[in-house]
Amino acid sequence: MVSTPQVKTNSGEAGNRHRPVMLSQVIEYLRPQSKGVYIDATLGLGGHARAILDESSPEGRLLGIDRDRESLERAARGVARYGGRVELHHGNFAQVKDIARRTQFESCDGILADLGLSSFQLETAERGFSFQRSGPLDMRMDTASPLTAAEVVNRFPEPKLASLIHAYGEEPGSRRIARAIVRARPLQDTLSLAEVVSRAVRSRRRAKIHPATRTFQALRIFVNDELEALGQFVASSIDLLKAGGRLAIVSFHSLEDRIVKGSLGSMARGCVCPPRMPVCVCGRKKLVKLVCRKPVSPTEAEKISNPRSRSARLRVAERL
Repeated sequence: MVSTPQVKTNSGEAGNRHRPVMLSQVIEYLRPQSKGVYIDATLGLGGHARAILDESSPEGRLLGIDRDRESLERAARGVARYGGRVELHHGNFAQVKDIARRTQFESCDGILADLGLSSFQLETAERGFSFQRSGPLDMRMDTASPLTAAEVVNRFPEPKLASLIHAYGEEPGSRRIARAIVRARPLQDTLSLAEVVSRAVRSRRRAKIHPATRTFQALRIFVNDELEALGQFVASSIDLLKAGGRLAIVSFHSLEDRIVKGSLGSMARGCVCPPRMPVCVCGRKKLVKLVCRKPVSPTEAEKISNPRSRSARLRVAERL
């Protein structure tokens, strides 16, 4: 558990600029109400959490979880006014079930995961998530984790590096990029890596995104083991929901959305017996219904006012 910290006032500047993505849609579909029990499993800077607590006033309770201790400490200041209605915990959302049981937040009315990075993480050069400014090749959401992007970039064999860039970044130029990285070793900062990647693919691509975007995405996902954690989170969250409780997940790229869609779709189908079987022998029951058959997108107004929301997709399922 994290208590409200004493933080210097100028340290929250990035947090003040952060706008939670698809806030109105998240609240609409989660339907917070007084006496409800909620979990924000990727608390970030607490924008969604504060809205949930406001809507569930005066007795709604919320558990906030985040693996980034710095973000958690900053969020604590913003939710301090809710007193005993909110509890914060440092941890990985893949362990949401264990954390919920230890903190007595079982049988939930709503669970949320926003899978995007916060403005604080992107704008803090020392975290190494962005190539907009020079920073160390870190990319760890939990700075206590041993593996950094620098180790991956500078130590992994070329074939393994190419494989992970292709798998987690869906980068068609992964082999050229891996070859260029190996030749340029050692690489120590984000701008150097971005330049190497750009030179490797620039002449072959006319793209709307920066040439290094997919490579940085791949490294971040690999370093933080994000996709495996997401699959665990979805399954655990459904177990925690009471009947009628809802799970809402905001994803930002196709790999995440594919996992969410597949996991929820499987739980919504129930029986997996072949059509030729006269009766069900698998015994699988439907666990959820899909509240939205297709992912919900941000409004055009939000895309304009907050460009980081453009790739966001919201999927919602309700426990049966």
